[in-house]
Amino acid sequence: MVVLKGIPALLSPELLYALARMGHGDEIVLADVNFPTSSICRCGPEEIRADGLGIPQLLEAMLTLLPLDTYVESPAAVMELVPSDRERGLQTPVWTSYQSILLQAGCTSSLAVIERFEFYERAKKAFAVVATGETALYGNLILKKGVLAPDALAQ
Repeated sequence: MVVLKGIPALLSPELLYALARMGHGDEIVLADVNFPTSSICRCGPEEIRADGLGIPQLLEAMLTLLPLDTYVESPAAVMELVPSDRERGLQTPVWTSYQSILLQAGCTSSLAVIERFEFYERAKKAFAVVATGETALYGNLILKKGVLAPDALAQ
């Protein structure tokens, strides 16, 4: 737990350090409990543990500090349902939560939906993957960092 004024207590020192080191266009993955985080991180991204935390609460805390990219169609992406889950009508209510949290943070773009294996390939190129305790199916989320205007840096 971080004990600093203005920093959400959910954000660990490791996660704060990763967010601070990310540059414009770098991506961070918030991974659910079923995501192959350790395997993906063997390819390069930093593995950060946030066991026990749900992605919505972590996302809300992160967005108080992390600017999202406004130069892309959508700075947030989720993993598309596999055909069998789509055919059986599997619902993804966690996506609605993400969209609501993103909107509250000023992101008006819709979530991008990425095919499963493309999502994995993109995750391998991410700056970091945060292993969470999120149990919602298809709860994985990729965020693309944006820029801070000079006046925001002076605060």
